[in-house]
Amino acid sequence: MQATEARKIFDDFWDHQEDITPDAVPVALDEALTWLIRELENGRVRVASPTPDGWTTHGWVQTGIQLLFRSRRTRPMTGMLQNWYDKIQLQSAGEPDYWSRRHCRVAPPATVREGAHIGAHTVLMPSYVNIGAYIGDDCLIDTWSTIGSGAQIGNRVHISGGVGIGGVLEPIQSAPVIIEDDCFIGARSEIAEGITVHRGAVLAMGLFLGGSTRIVDRQSGTVSYGHIPENAVVVPGTYPGRDGRYALHCAVIVKRVDTKTRQRVGLNAILRDLE
Repeated sequence: MQATEARKIFDDFWDHQEDITPDAVPVALDEALTWLIRELENGRVRVASPTPDGWTTHGWVQTGIQLLFRSRRTRPMTGMLQNWYDKIQLQSAGEPDYWSRRHCRVAPPATVREGAHIGAHTVLMPSYVNIGAYIGDDCLIDTWSTIGSGAQIGNRVHISGGVGIGGVLEPIQSAPVIIEDDCFIGARSEIAEGITVHRGAVLAMGLFLGGSTRIVDRQSGTVSYGHIPENAVVVPGTYPGRDGRYALHCAVIVKRVDTKTRQRVGLNAILRDLE
Protein backbone atom coordinates (compact mmCIF):
# COMPACT_ATOMS: atom_id res chain seq x y z
CA MET A 1 0.00 0.00 0.00
CA GLN A 2 1.13 3.55 -0.75
CA ALA A 3 0.60 6.63 1.38
CA THR A 4 -1.71 8.19 -1.21
CA GLU A 5 -3.97 5.14 -1.11
CA ALA A 6 -4.07 5.06 2.69
CA ARG A 7 -4.78 8.78 2.84
CA LYS A 8 -7.77 8.42 0.50
CA ILE A 9 -9.13 5.52 2.55
CA PHE A 10 -8.84 7.48 5.80
CA ASP A 11 -10.43 10.58 4.27
CA ASP A 12 -13.34 8.55 2.88
CA PHE A 13 -14.08 6.73 6.13
CA TRP A 14 -13.60 9.85 8.27
CA ASP A 15 -16.78 11.27 6.78
CA HIS A 16 -18.65 8.17 7.99
CA GLN A 17 -16.76 7.47 11.19
CA GLU A 18 -19.96 7.01 13.22
CA ASP A 19 -20.56 3.79 11.24
CA ILE A 20 -17.24 2.28 12.30
CA THR A 21 -17.28 -0.01 15.34
CA PRO A 22 -15.00 -2.87 16.42
CA ASP A 23 -17.65 -5.22 15.05
CA ALA A 24 -17.91 -3.42 11.70
CA VAL A 25 -14.48 -2.49 10.35
CA PRO A 26 -14.36 -2.52 6.53
CA VAL A 27 -11.57 -4.64 5.10
CA ALA A 28 -10.00 -1.71 3.23
CA LEU A 29 -9.85 0.38 6.41
CA ASP A 30 -8.45 -2.50 8.48
CA GLU A 31 -5.69 -3.07 5.93
CA ALA A 32 -4.88 0.65 5.78
CA LEU A 33 -4.69 0.88 9.59
CA THR A 34 -2.41 -2.15 9.78
CA TRP A 35 -0.18 -0.55 7.14
CA LEU A 36 -0.17 2.75 9.06
CA ILE A 37 0.91 1.17 12.35
CA ARG A 38 3.76 -0.66 10.64
CA GLU A 39 4.95 2.44 8.78
CA LEU A 40 4.77 4.62 11.91
CA GLU A 41 6.83 2.13 13.89
CA ASN A 42 9.40 1.90 11.09
CA GLY A 43 9.63 5.69 10.89
CA ARG A 44 8.67 5.83 7.22
CA VAL A 45 5.43 7.68 8.01
CA ARG A 46 5.28 10.48 10.58
CA VAL A 47 2.68 12.82 12.04
CA ALA A 48 5.01 15.67 11.05
CA SER A 49 8.17 15.74 8.98
CA PRO A 50 10.92 18.29 8.25
CA THR A 51 11.11 20.03 4.87
CA PRO A 52 13.47 22.71 3.51
CA ASP A 53 10.81 25.29 4.46
CA GLY A 54 10.16 23.98 7.97
CA TRP A 55 7.97 21.27 9.44
CA THR A 56 4.84 19.92 7.75
CA THR A 57 2.01 18.32 9.73
CA HIS A 58 0.28 15.37 8.05
CA GLY A 59 -3.35 15.55 9.06
CA TRP A 60 -4.20 12.30 7.27
CA VAL A 61 -1.93 10.42 9.71
CA GLN A 62 -3.76 11.98 12.66
CA THR A 63 -7.03 10.96 11.01
CA GLY A 64 -5.82 7.38 10.66
CA ILE A 65 -4.81 7.17 14.31
CA GLN A 66 -8.21 8.42 15.42
CA LEU A 67 -9.93 5.88 13.20
CA LEU A 68 -7.77 3.21 14.81
CA PHE A 69 -9.36 4.02 18.18
CA ARG A 70 -12.83 3.65 16.69
CA SER A 71 -11.98 0.29 15.15
CA ARG A 72 -10.39 -1.30 18.23
CA ARG A 73 -12.16 -3.03 21.10
CA THR A 74 -10.95 -2.43 24.64
CA ARG A 75 -9.40 -5.68 25.85
CA PRO A 76 -7.27 -7.12 28.65
CA MET A 77 -3.51 -7.14 28.12
CA THR A 78 -0.98 -9.06 30.17
CA GLY A 79 2.51 -7.81 30.93
CA MET A 80 5.49 -8.78 33.06
CA LEU A 81 4.76 -6.33 35.87
CA GLN A 82 1.08 -5.54 35.52
CA ASN A 83 -2.03 -5.96 33.38
CA TRP A 84 -3.87 -3.41 31.24
CA TYR A 85 -7.29 -2.89 29.69
CA ASP A 86 -6.99 -0.75 26.56
CA LYS A 87 -7.64 -0.48 22.82
CA ILE A 88 -4.05 0.04 21.71
CA GLN A 89 -1.60 -2.85 22.03
CA LEU A 90 1.85 -2.42 23.55
CA GLN A 91 4.49 -2.45 20.87
CA SER A 92 6.64 -5.27 22.22
CA ALA A 93 3.80 -7.54 23.36
CA GLY A 94 4.67 -11.22 23.08
CA GLU A 95 8.17 -10.66 21.64
CA PRO A 96 10.91 -10.97 24.30
CA ASP A 97 13.66 -9.90 21.86
CA TYR A 98 11.65 -7.09 20.27
CA TRP A 99 13.80 -4.22 21.56
CA SER A 100 17.14 -5.97 21.22
CA ARG A 101 16.40 -6.53 17.53
CA ARG A 102 15.83 -2.79 17.23
CA HIS A 103 19.06 -2.00 19.08
CA CYS A 104 17.24 -0.18 21.88
CA ARG A 105 17.52 -0.46 25.65
CA VAL A 106 14.18 -0.33 27.45
CA ALA A 107 14.09 -0.41 31.27
CA PRO A 108 10.94 -1.71 32.97
CA PRO A 109 8.24 -0.53 33.26
CA ALA A 110 8.77 1.74 30.23
CA THR A 111 5.69 1.65 28.01
CA VAL A 112 5.56 2.16 24.25
CA ARG A 113 2.21 1.90 22.48
CA GLU A 114 2.06 0.49 18.97
CA GLY A 115 2.42 3.06 16.22
CA ALA A 116 5.34 4.89 17.87
CA HIS A 117 8.83 4.94 16.33
CA ILE A 118 11.87 4.39 18.56
CA GLY A 119 15.21 4.97 16.84
CA ALA A 120 18.29 2.79 17.09
CA HIS A 121 20.51 3.06 20.17
CA THR A 122 17.86 4.99 22.06
CA VAL A 123 17.47 4.32 25.78
CA LEU A 124 14.06 4.41 27.43
CA MET A 125 14.13 4.55 31.20
CA PRO A 126 10.74 3.97 32.92
CA SER A 127 8.76 6.33 30.71
CA TYR A 128 5.71 6.46 28.44
CA VAL A 129 5.61 6.89 24.65
CA ASN A 130 2.19 7.30 23.03
CA ILE A 131 0.92 6.24 19.61
CA GLY A 132 2.21 8.30 16.67
CA ALA A 133 5.24 9.65 18.52
CA TYR A 134 8.60 9.66 16.73
CA ILE A 135 11.88 9.39 18.65
CA GLY A 136 15.11 9.47 16.67
CA ASP A 137 18.41 7.64 17.10
CA ASP A 138 20.75 7.86 20.10
CA CYS A 139 18.24 9.52 22.43
CA LEU A 140 17.75 9.19 26.18
CA ILE A 141 14.21 9.39 27.53
CA ASP A 142 14.73 9.52 31.28
CA THR A 143 12.59 8.29 34.16
CA TRP A 144 8.90 9.28 34.34
CA SER A 145 8.99 11.33 31.17
CA THR A 146 6.02 11.18 28.78
CA ILE A 147 6.11 11.62 25.02
CA GLY A 148 2.63 12.47 23.74
CA SER A 149 0.79 11.29 20.63
CA GLY A 150 2.43 12.60 17.46
CA ALA A 151 5.31 14.39 19.24
CA GLN A 152 8.47 14.51 17.13
CA ILE A 153 11.85 14.01 18.84
CA GLY A 154 15.03 14.28 16.77
CA ASN A 155 18.36 12.47 17.05
CA ARG A 156 20.71 12.69 20.05
CA VAL A 157 18.07 14.35 22.24
CA HIS A 158 18.22 14.07 26.03
CA ILE A 159 14.81 14.24 27.70
CA SER A 160 15.52 14.48 31.43
CA GLY A 161 13.48 12.96 34.24
CA GLY A 162 9.82 13.88 34.66
CA VAL A 163 9.54 15.88 31.42
CA GLY A 164 6.17 16.13 29.69
CA ILE A 165 6.15 16.47 25.91
CA GLY A 166 2.58 17.23 24.85
CA GLY A 167 0.78 15.29 22.16
CA VAL A 168 -1.93 16.24 19.68
CA LEU A 169 -4.31 14.23 17.50
CA GLU A 170 -7.12 16.74 17.25
CA PRO A 171 -8.10 19.11 15.82
CA ILE A 172 -6.80 17.46 12.67
CA GLN A 173 -3.78 19.26 11.19
CA SER A 174 -2.78 20.73 14.58
CA ALA A 175 1.00 20.94 14.84
CA PRO A 176 2.66 18.59 17.35
CA VAL A 177 5.49 19.47 19.69
CA ILE A 178 8.80 19.20 17.82
CA ILE A 179 12.19 18.77 19.49
CA GLU A 180 14.92 18.89 16.86
CA ASP A 181 18.33 17.18 16.89
CA ASP A 182 20.88 17.63 19.69
CA CYS A 183 18.56 19.29 22.21
CA PHE A 184 18.61 18.96 25.98
CA ILE A 185 15.36 19.27 27.94
CA GLY A 186 15.84 19.81 31.68
CA ALA A 187 14.08 17.83 34.38
CA ARG A 188 10.39 18.48 35.16
CA SER A 189 9.91 20.76 32.16
CA GLU A 190 6.63 20.76 30.21
CA ILE A 191 6.41 21.53 26.48
CA ALA A 192 3.01 21.59 24.78
CA GLU A 193 0.73 23.30 22.24
CA GLY A 194 2.85 22.86 19.12
CA ILE A 195 6.08 24.41 20.42
CA THR A 196 9.17 23.82 18.26
CA VAL A 197 12.53 23.59 20.02
CA HIS A 198 15.11 24.05 17.29
CA ARG A 199 18.39 22.21 16.86
CA GLY A 200 20.90 22.30 19.72
CA ALA A 201 18.78 24.25 22.21
CA VAL A 202 19.32 23.70 25.92
CA LEU A 203 16.34 24.10 28.25
CA ALA A 204 16.91 24.37 32.00
CA MET A 205 14.88 22.35 34.50
CA GLY A 206 11.37 23.42 35.39
CA LEU A 207 10.63 25.33 32.17
CA PHE A 208 6.99 25.44 31.05
CA LEU A 209 6.33 26.24 27.41
CA GLY A 210 2.96 26.59 25.70
CA GLY A 211 1.66 28.49 22.72
CA SER A 212 1.00 31.65 24.76
CA THR A 213 4.28 31.59 26.73
CA ARG A 214 6.42 34.65 26.11
CA ILE A 215 9.95 33.79 24.96
CA VAL A 216 12.19 36.74 25.86
CA ASP A 217 15.68 37.28 24.46
CA ARG A 218 17.63 38.87 27.28
CA GLN A 219 20.17 40.52 24.99
CA SER A 220 17.81 42.07 22.43
CA GLY A 221 14.66 42.38 24.53
CA THR A 222 12.53 40.90 21.76
CA VAL A 223 9.53 38.77 22.66
CA SER A 224 8.38 35.83 20.53
CA TYR A 225 6.10 32.82 20.79
CA GLY A 226 6.12 29.18 19.72
CA HIS A 227 9.77 28.68 18.73
CA ILE A 228 12.99 28.27 20.71
CA PRO A 229 15.90 29.30 18.42
CA GLU A 230 18.83 27.06 17.53
CA ASN A 231 21.50 26.71 20.23
CA ALA A 232 19.58 28.88 22.67
CA VAL A 233 20.08 28.39 26.40
CA VAL A 234 16.70 28.98 28.01
CA VAL A 235 15.71 29.30 31.68
CA PRO A 236 12.42 30.02 33.49
CA GLY A 237 11.74 33.68 34.22
CA THR A 238 8.98 36.18 34.92
CA TYR A 239 7.50 38.93 32.77
CA PRO A 240 6.18 42.04 34.56
CA GLY A 241 2.44 42.61 34.45
CA ARG A 242 0.99 45.78 32.98
CA ASP A 243 -0.26 47.00 36.33
CA GLY A 244 3.06 46.29 38.02
CA ARG A 245 1.41 44.08 40.62
CA TYR A 246 1.75 40.60 39.17
CA ALA A 247 4.37 38.91 37.03
CA LEU A 248 3.70 36.08 34.60
CA HIS A 249 5.85 33.07 33.78
CA CYS A 250 8.06 33.40 30.70
CA ALA A 251 11.04 31.69 29.08
CA VAL A 252 14.27 33.71 28.98
CA ILE A 253 16.97 33.13 26.36
CA VAL A 254 20.09 33.95 28.35
CA LYS A 255 22.66 33.19 25.65
CA ARG A 256 23.52 30.94 22.72
CA VAL A 257 26.22 28.33 22.43
CA ASP A 258 28.02 26.94 19.41
CA THR A 259 29.02 23.34 18.81
CA LYS A 260 32.60 23.88 19.96
CA THR A 261 31.45 25.40 23.23
CA ARG A 262 29.04 22.52 23.80
CA GLN A 263 31.75 19.94 23.25
CA ARG A 264 34.21 21.79 25.46
CA VAL A 265 32.11 22.51 28.52
CA GLY A 266 29.30 19.93 28.36
CA LEU A 267 25.62 20.37 29.00
CA ASN A 268 25.79 20.51 32.78
CA ALA A 269 28.38 23.30 32.75
CA ILE A 270 26.27 25.26 30.29
CA LEU A 271 23.26 25.15 32.59
CA ARG A 272 25.36 26.23 35.59
CA ASP A 273 26.94 29.20 33.78
CA LEU A 274 24.07 31.49 32.84
CA GLU A 275 25.62 34.87 33.42
